[in-house]
Amino acid sequence: MNIVVGITGGIAAYKAVSVVRELVLRGHDVHVVATEAALRFVGSPTLEAISRNQLNTDLYEGVSEVRHVALGQRADLIVVAPATADFLAKTANGLADDLLGNTVLASRAPVVVAPAMHTEMWQNAATVDNIATLRSRGVHIVGPESGQLTGTDVGPGRMSEPLDIVDAALAVVRPNDLAGRRIVITAGGTREPLDPVRFIGNRSSGRQGIALAEAARDRGAHVTLLVAHLEVPPPRGVALVEVGTAAELSDAVAEHAAHADIVIMAAAVADYRPVEVADGKLKKEALGDELTVHLVANPDILRSLTSGTLTPHRPDGQVVVGFAAETEADDERFLQIGREKAARKGADLLVVNRVGWQLGFATESNTIVVLDRTGSIVGEAAGDKVSVAHRILDLLV
Repeated sequence: MNIVVGITGGIAAYKAVSVVRELVLRGHDVHVVATEAALRFVGSPTLEAISRNQLNTDLYEGVSEVRHVALGQRADLIVVAPATADFLAKTANGLADDLLGNTVLASRAPVVVAPAMHTEMWQNAATVDNIATLRSRGVHIVGPESGQLTGTDVGPGRMSEPLDIVDAALAVVRPNDLAGRRIVITAGGTREPLDPVRFIGNRSSGRQGIALAEAARDRGAHVTLLVAHLEVPPPRGVALVEVGTAAELSDAVAEHAAHADIVIMAAAVADYRPVEVADGKLKKEALGDELTVHLVANPDILRSLTSGTLTPHRPDGQVVVGFAAETEADDERFLQIGREKAARKGADLLVVNRVGWQLGFATESNTIVVLDRTGSIVGEAAGDKVSVAHRILDLLV
C-alpha cells in the first residue's frame, strides 16, 4: 500500500521513526510528511533513510506536480503519529496551512491519528470537542495511553506504542475476511541432529511463514504458528509452538491441525534424518578424513495430512496448502515439477516458488505460482513476502 505518515511537533516524534520502520518492513511504500516543528525533534536524514523515500515538508515544493494534493490523492492510508493538540484542532476545523494539512484534506483515504500531549491539553474541552468531531467524520483515533509523560507528569496523553499504532492502522484497511477462522501455519526449517552440536538442515529463515501468520492475524484469523528455528522475530498476537526436527513438527501438526479450518505448510522440512545420533560430539581425530552418514527418509507430513493418516478426524471442509521450493531454472520444467508434486501431495493448493543461492530463502521477496490439486494455475504473485502472503490468503478466501 501507499501510506503517508504524518509527523507533528511533539516529543513523541522520535517514536514515529519506529512507526515508519515497521510499515516499511511489512512491505508498504511509506512517504513521510513532517511539519517544521517535527523536524526540531527528529532529523530529515533519519526519516528519509528509514522510509526509503524523499521527505516531504514544504507546501511549495513540487508545485509543477501539484504535490500538495498529489500525496493525499495517491495515499491508501494516512497515519499521523504523533498528533498534537494543534494538529487535531486544525484538522477538525478543515484548516490546511501546511503540507500535512493539505495532504489530509485532499485525501479520500482512511485517516488514523495517534494523539500525544500533556494530560491537561488532552482533557481540555477544546481537544475533547475536536476529537469528537474527528470521530464523527470517520477519523480513527489510536490512544493515547496513560503513563509517564515529558518531565515528571504522569497521566493520559502518552502516545501509543509504535507497533500498536501500526496494527491498529492496518486493521482499518485490511479485510476482516478470515474472522473466526482457525489457521495453523508452519514456518522455518527443521534440523536433524548428527550429534549435540551438528545437524542436517536448510537455509529457510521462516520469513514467508511469518508473513503469512501476520497477514492472517490482521485479517481476523486465530493463528497457531508452528516454528522451527526462526531467523526472524515471531509475530505478536499468534499462538506460538516451537519444534526442532521433522518428527516434532509432524507431532505438532497432528495435534493442532485436528481443530483447524486451514493448514498452511510453509516450513522447509528435512527429507532425511541420520539413522544414528551420537551422544557426544563426533571427533575428526577419531573418524579420519572421511565420514559416512546413513540417512533414512522422514515422514511426508503434507501427504500424511491430506491422506488422513496424520489426523484421522480432520474437520469437514478443512483446506490444506502446501509449499514446494524448486531450483529448476527452466519455466516449463519448473511448472511440470510443481504439477507432479501437486498430484502426489494431495493438497488443495500448492505454492511453488523458485529458490537458489540468492533466491527465495533468507530474502525479503518471493515469486510464486499457485496450483490446485489438478495442476491448474490459480494464482501468481511476486514481490515482498507480506504482499505474497496476502495474495495466497486472497486465493483461500
